[in-house]
Amino acid sequence: MTDPIDTSQTANDVVPRAAEELLLRLSEKERELDELRAELDETNRGVLALYAELESQADDLKRATELKSRFLAYMSHEFRTPIGAILSIARILQDRLDGPLTEEQERQVGFIQKTATEFSDMVDDLLDLAKVEAGRIDVSPAWFDMVDLFSALRGMFKPVLVNPEVTLIFEEPVGVPKLFADDRKLAQILRNFISNALKFTQKGEIRVAARRSGDEVTFSVSDTGIGIAPEFHHAIFQDYSQIDSPIQKRLRGTGLGLSLSKRLAELLGGRVEVTSELQKGSCFCVTIPVAAPRSDASDAGGSDA
Repeated sequence: MTDPIDTSQTANDVVPRAAEELLLRLSEKERELDELRAELDETNRGVLALYAELESQADDLKRATELKSRFLAYMSHEFRTPIGAILSIARILQDRLDGPLTEEQERQVGFIQKTATEFSDMVDDLLDLAKVEAGRIDVSPAWFDMVDLFSALRGMFKPVLVNPEVTLIFEEPVGVPKLFADDRKLAQILRNFISNALKFTQKGEIRVAARRSGDEVTFSVSDTGIGIAPEFHHAIFQDYSQIDSPIQKRLRGTGLGLSLSKRLAELLGGRVEVTSELQKGSCFCVTIPVAAPRSDASDAGGSDA
């Protein structure tokens, strides 16, 4: 006959063992939590150090941008005086106030005047870019009629249409209401678009048009010029960007005109776009709202919208 099992002794052995295992597991979990806390603390310190470095770099970038804008503004102002003097002297020579010119002298004076005018345009772009980056450019919206704007642009470009194989066409803006925007900034954008079209169009036409779509108006400048390859479309509105082409190499410029146009369009609450195909021409567009946001006191007239 076997001896009976002492259940009390077995229970006394099991409970302490289970408690010991539980304590071991708790101790292990606590150790893991301590490791996680240490890792989290280290990560937090790294994040704080990264934030501090990013903030320092942002401050450095801001100071560099301010210095660049200040330099561009100072340089532009300083260049204006000698450029104005060169243009004035060229006009005096062309008007023959100091005597007649030979055919060769007249050609050379014309070259001086053209070069000085191009230089003046570059300086103006640099100065405007500096103002935009510094947030010091003024936008003065007012009601204006598209017919007046197109008429002014037509008169402005008439003297520079020297290529008889290129025609500049301004379509009559049908169905486009009066706009409440800064017409001078809009005209500057369109001047840049038209000037580029004239540079890169050797034959055909340049067509300026306006179309309304809902609460927006899109102004387009299309040409039959050399066009732009698709791989360059993303870069043409960036600062100092110029397309690598044989014509581009013969022309002077800063590559700021389109970049400045993009920034001016954004100031007007709009956007710029381009569609182009190599050897088939380009179409540059700027779209702005019919009425720019304004305070009640700034309403200078009624709308025909």
